[in-house]
Amino acid sequence: MNVDRMVMAFAGIVILVGTALGFLVHPYWLAIPAFVGLNLLQASFSGFCPLAKILRAIGLKPGSAFP
Repeated sequence: MNVDRMVMAFAGIVILVGTALGFLVHPYWLAIPAFVGLNLLQASFSGFCPLAKILRAIGLKPGSAFP
């Protein structure tokens, strides 16, 4: 699995978990998926993703979105 796919998988899991916690526990948990969504939006324009840098540092092969 390359960095791009891992970033998408991690973001999807965090968004699903945060949304479920927002509906089941407390609405403040909805801040987590909002933060992930904003981070994905800024990464699409700037090309900077903190998770991608971490994943590359631990040895995953880079993809085309985050070389």
